Amino acid sequence: MDSLEVRPVTGALGAEIRGVTLAEIDDALFERIHRLLLDHLVLFFPDEKGLAPADHEAFGRRFGDLEVHRFLPKLAGHDEIVVLDSDLGAKADVWHTDVTFAQSPPIASILQIVRSPEVGGDTMWSNQYLAYEALSAPMRELADGLTAIHVFEHPDGSFRSEAEHPVVRIHPGTGKRSLYVNRMFTRRVPQLTPDESAVLLAHLFTVSESPQRVCRYRWTEGAVAVWDNRATQHYAVNDYTERRVGRRVAVLGDEPKGDGARWPHHRIAGMSATVVKG
Repeated sequence: MDSLEVRPVTGALGAEIRGVTLAEIDDALFERIHRLLLDHLVLFFPDEKGLAPADHEAFGRRFGDLEVHRFLPKLAGHDEIVVLDSDLGAKADVWHTDVTFAQSPPIASILQIVRSPEVGGDTMWSNQYLAYEALSAPMRELADGLTAIHVFEHPDGSFRSEAEHPVVRIHPGTGKRSLYVNRMFTRRVPQLTPDESAVLLAHLFTVSESPQRVCRYRWTEGAVAVWDNRATQHYAVNDYTERRVGRRVAVLGDEPKGDGARWPHHRIAGMSATVVKG
């Protein structure tokens, strides 16, 4: 453990970790990595060139049970590893937190880039603790008492999932508050009128994506990133033409918790206030 080198990437979040092989860590070293993840929110392991699929899964299971994603393509023989291939349309160039349309979204994701373009293809992460702290005291008080509806609909109409989560969630590992809305999946704040909801969400999206709360990482082939989905958003920069391929596992573990809604759902003519769980 004495050889572990930790280098912060930006002032907002992120740290590069060197001097470790993820396939060989013991319990004590994992606990140190876990603590670093809570502190920095996203960790980068640039020296991981040969992380085998079984080792990728084993490292993920140290955090909890692994998700088997319903739609994304899988690595052959490894249902818990999704393959994010730009040639197959895997370009998530919208700010988001993974799978917030589920009742229990992933708590962490572990991504290895196995093929990287020579230029471009970076990923950005944003610190949602800082986004919450950037709000004025009255706005924080309002947000603390609201929920939001998160929705995913498959393009072919075969699947729809919807979940209601607090606008501000409390991290179970740190006790800190973070914004928990994102541009990709968050549709409305049910306690507000549609117009009020649209205005508030537009403001919260802007705050959550602000550059001073972001780190941007330049990938090298084989590098691994681990991030905390409970207090971050991320964005895959679509500025490349060569193929980009990643392998990702996602860790399950809890349901987002906050203070609870302080007001009932606003009734909209012709719309049920019932949330359908996916």
